[in-house]
Amino acid sequence: MNNAVLDGALSKEPGRIFVGCAGWSLGREHGPAFPGDGTHLQRYARHFNTAEINSSFYRPHRPQTYARWAESVPADFRFSVKIPKLISHEHRLQGCAPALDEFLGQCGELGERLGCLLLQLPPSLAFEPGVAEVFFTGLRERFAGQVVIEPRQETWVQAESLLTHWRITQATVDPSRLSNDSQPAGWPGLRYWRLHGAPRLYYSAYEEDYLARLAAALKAEAQGGAPTWCIFDNTASGAATGNALRLIELLGPQS
Repeated sequence: MNNAVLDGALSKEPGRIFVGCAGWSLGREHGPAFPGDGTHLQRYARHFNTAEINSSFYRPHRPQTYARWAESVPADFRFSVKIPKLISHEHRLQGCAPALDEFLGQCGELGERLGCLLLQLPPSLAFEPGVAEVFFTGLRERFAGQVVIEPRQETWVQAESLLTHWRITQATVDPSRLSNDSQPAGWPGLRYWRLHGAPRLYYSAYEEDYLARLAAALKAEAQGGAPTWCIFDNTASGAATGNALRLIELLGPQS
């Protein structure tokens, strides 16, 4: 596999802020904000510069599908792609080299629009240094681009030095699940927020004061030179789209 293709475009974009949603579904209530012809993705990409592909977690997509998505968005648009649960939840990071090769062969068709990979772990998966070391070694042998991890077991707070060594960022998460995930952690060369909605997970919209504080935090990280992502995952009732649009307004134009 050609690592030049899978190197991830983010490393060439220091200080850029990426705002988008988990998926690109556009509910009727937000239709007026996305006028014009085209697919949902094409209309979505006229307003947002990133999207998180979560469907890859549940099922594989053909390389041609990834290629079509890449062709549907502007050149500066970036996708985050969720690593399959076959690797994270079923194999539990062990003995999964063939599955990893297959996945990278598929999503690699995004080309330069592949921004980063997201590894979400199950709450039952504890941090085992030996297992993590072997997995990250294999991952880095295959993929030189940006990687984000969202652990959901407290023992992973012990993984900070290992994540930094392998250039893996820990997601900043709301609602917080761990003692260290309410603030940026892991490798500091990338920052990544995943916002699931609170108090009702996946449903609740974020209020104006929260979004204002979030905008300030994103700007601060970006000013430090780190490419900075914010993905709204409160998609169940369409709140993510509205929150993401408002956050872009609060951030203002990027230089």
